[in-house]
This record gives sequence, structure tokens and C-alpha cells, in this order.
Amino acid sequence: MYQTTTENIKVTVQPHFLEGQTKPEEGRYVWAYTVTVENLGSETVTLLTRHWIITDGLGRRQDVRGDGVVGEQPTLQPGQRFQYTSGCPLGTPSGMMVGSYGMVSAAGRPFDVAIPAFSLDSPHDQHSVN
Repeated sequence: MYQTTTENIKVTVQPHFLEGQTKPEEGRYVWAYTVTVENLGSETVTLLTRHWIITDGLGRRQDVRGDGVVGEQPTLQPGQRFQYTSGCPLGTPSGMMVGSYGMVSAAGRPFDVAIPAFSLDSPHDQHSVN
């Protein structure tokens, strides 16, 4: 599990390798990741945008930007949390993701919240020492 807190917004990510959707012979490796966004502050906030940086095992980078998450722009009252699950396919058996959410406070103040870097590991990756 990976987590970070920015401006009283805690983001926790738990990635899961999806063996059943993975096809190594086709160069397709798939993960799901569950994200929990929790408002630890005293102000209502809304998640407006997302920005993901996805890097595969060969260092190839893909930037993904969009509105909200899983078709929603959740508003979180103090103490509330929002959880969703999404997925990521890669052409290599490992990689990593990191990103940020664009948020706005009820008072109209925009701010960014970090999504912690997390690794996408599979049993198909060959690890060696030396």
C-alpha cells in the first residue's frame, strides 16, 4: 500500500496484478489499482481533474490527463472519503505510476494533491542481482 497526504487530503493506492487479463505472449500486462481519497481537513473539497504519469519497464512514459476519476468529480465533506478502482495495461511486465489530482476548495481555491508513486510488479518480470 502506498500513501501520501497533501493539504489534508490523504491518497492511498493499492495496486493488484491481474493475471487473468495478462497475455505475456502478446506483450500485455494488466494491473488494477484501488485509490482512496480522504478529506482530513475542515473544508469541503471537490476533485476536478487527474494527471497520471505511467512509466513502463523500458522507461517509456505516458501522460494521462482528464476530468475527475471513473466518470465522477466527487465532493468530499470533512472526514469523508471516496474510493474507486481503475486499471492500467502495460507492454512490459513491470512499471510505475505517479500523479496528481486537481482539487478546488468550497471557497474556490484550486490546489493540487499528490498521488504517491507506486510500482506495478508482476511475476513475469525477471529480477536479478548483478
